[in-house]
Amino acid sequence: MKRKFSDRANWRRILRKSYSCLALDGDEFKGLVTFYRIHELREPLWKEYNGRKLCLADRGYLWMQHFPRGEHFVVTTMFDDKGRVVQWYIDVCKTQGLTDQQVPWFDDLYLDVVVLPSGEVFLMDEDELEDALRHGDVNNKDVALARKTAGKLLSSIRNGRFRYFTLSLKHRKSLLERTGELSES
Repeated sequence: MKRKFSDRANWRRILRKSYSCLALDGDEFKGLVTFYRIHELREPLWKEYNGRKLCLADRGYLWMQHFPRGEHFVVTTMFDDKGRVVQWYIDVCKTQGLTDQQVPWFDDLYLDVVVLPSGEVFLMDEDELEDALRHGDVNNKDVALARKTAGKLLSSIRNGRFRYFTLSLKHRKSLLERTGELSES
């Protein structure tokens, strides 16, 4: 199982970024929200879905992550330099936590759900979950948790109850206003 950190401190593609983390405890959302703005990078990051290439990371892009308290998933909303959603990327995870420096992290359970603004939905990395089980990186209980969580996510998306589509837009607007300039590094 791989631990992933929201500040992406070791992401070599990125030359200069801004990063901020806020704790929210409202009626709509309880947890942490992070902002990762890309200012300079070595090269853009591209991904292909159904034969269509999407740019996921480039100059001016913003990756916003929601770490909902008590859940087994983390939602990354990727915005382009014009503020349009490129995709929602949902990592299924075993646990979440904070470093001593207050950087959110999660222990990845391999399965991911990708949702494009077009409404297309993809369940990703089932093969990685199976490989992790074969290699002893996860156990049967972890696999069951990953599959159950992914199933719940897919069901809520298909039934129009996945609130992070609207929350991501709302939080981007209100939190960028609240934080002003993000700290650069």
